[in-house]
Amino acid sequence: MKSARLLAMGLVVSGLVACASTRPVLYPNTHYLSVGKNVAERDIEDCIQLAKAAGARESGGRSGNVASSTVIGGGAGAASGAVGGAITGSPGTGAMVGAASGATYGFLRSILSPARSSQPNPAFANFVNRCLQEKGYEVTGWQ
Repeated sequence: MKSARLLAMGLVVSGLVACASTRPVLYPNTHYLSVGKNVAERDIEDCIQLAKAAGARESGGRSGNVASSTVIGGGAGAASGAVGGAITGSPGTGAMVGAASGATYGFLRSILSPARSSQPNPAFANFVNRCLQEKGYEVTGWQ
């Protein structure tokens, strides 16, 4: 039971890290160099808050991908665990262990896969990019 609690806490912490938002990367043009990094960071935050106030969602849907990968992994693990458990005479235990293992695998795969790196919602990114451009910055991308 204690190891299950530790696993659950680890999954929650990992999920929070995985959901950390991306931010725009600014090209050091004349405006950026004249105002400095601190002012530029405040301007980025102001544009992010303005986008949120306008109704743009920051998330690009990654949390849904993480949840579905976890559920799919859990289902596949439960099925394979039940089969393995049936062979050894304990299908219930096998399904339970398989579900936990599959869910963990699906969760970790979805948050650690470089192909599924977190990207902002396109409408949100476009809003922030335009706001920063109107302030004199050049956005080179998001990370």
